[in-house]
Amino acid sequence: MTLYDSYEYLEITKDGPVLTVSLNNPPMNPIAGARHRELSTIFQDVNRDEEVKVVVLTAPGDVFSAGGDVKALAKRLEDKAFETWPQTVAEAVDIIYSLVNCHKPVIARINGNCFGLGASLCLLCDICVIADDASIADPHVKLGLSAGDGGALIWPQHVGFMRAKEYLLTGDSVPAKIAAEIGLVNHAVPRDQLDAKVDEIVQKIVRLPGPGVQATKITMNKVLHRNIDGLVEASLGLETFALLGPEHREAVFALRDRWARKKG
Repeated sequence: MTLYDSYEYLEITKDGPVLTVSLNNPPMNPIAGARHRELSTIFQDVNRDEEVKVVVLTAPGDVFSAGGDVKALAKRLEDKAFETWPQTVAEAVDIIYSLVNCHKPVIARINGNCFGLGASLCLLCDICVIADDASIADPHVKLGLSAGDGGALIWPQHVGFMRAKEYLLTGDSVPAKIAAEIGLVNHAVPRDQLDAKVDEIVQKIVRLPGPGVQATKITMNKVLHRNIDGLVEASLGLETFALLGPEHREAVFALRDRWARKKG
């Protein structure tokens, strides 16, 4: 039995020292329920795996992640089923801290549009490579929510407060090429070159002595940990406050209905 045998919703594949974690919920790869729960533990398990030197975080299809599951959000609001919310918040805290505290470098292979929690996951990684026809955004405000699952904490670390505020307070998308230009991600490459670029970075790291790489990451992330410590819980508390408001309810139902009309 391996560390990863219990994972049913994330797709975990291991090729020597390289572990690939896929969100595995196409076509939009939303993150909710058991998949959210597994994300709260996977990077802790990676830390315990002495064979792994590099992790690649990705998703199948043409979209990295639409973020939260709109259908699940709407059902929770209709049923007033908030009894699992404390567990969801606890998982969210673990997701953020476990990515920051993961000793192994994590490379985000962003194969398409990347929104909300999906964007936070990628930006908490160490290196981001995105398909140049994709966009990245944290549109929580458009759903009447605060960017509480890490977005408000990590965007300013990459692009500074002024740029981060503009994007987070409007919910606007950042095209991949602009995201690379402003330092939100590392590389924006043509979609047919995405795998090659990710593999190039992975192989560079794999060939290096692991202890030196890990110690360097740990040292750099001490600064990040210090900057977010205590704020993670506060940001999720503020998101909870917004979650209970009528604006969130109206926005979620409107988005759900709009998606239903498109499919119809």
